[in-house]
Amino acid sequence: MITLKQYNDYCRSLPATTHVNQWGGADVWKVGGKVFAIGGWSKEEKPYITFKCSEISYEMLKEQDGLRPAPYLASRGFKWIQQYQDPGLTKKELFSYIEASHMMIAAKLTKKLQKELGLEQLVERYKQQ
Repeated sequence: MITLKQYNDYCRSLPATTHVNQWGGADVWKVGGKVFAIGGWSKEEKPYITFKCSEISYEMLKEQDGLRPAPYLASRGFKWIQQYQDPGLTKKELFSYIEASHMMIAAKLTKKLQKELGLEQLVERYKQQ
């Protein structure tokens, strides 16, 4: 698993992101005002990391050791996964899912907001995949 610093550094590197501390001190990352990743709540140095994913990814990931449907979010029908213990995902895999979460959220923003945030071309490439 990764450290909170690694998580925050990676989320900060994604385009047009903002960071807030909320929900009991969690590090919440947003794009266009919408949440794409949440880190925190662990009593250890390694944070629980929560991210949005596709339906197919959700079905695969929820069965893996160290991962679970995200408390609160998944119980309401949202496809969010939480990495909460080892083995979980590798750093590379986790960052890939966080990036995909960022793009899924960005793709749902209005075209006007995508343009304001400089995300138009990225979203178009994402949609063509």
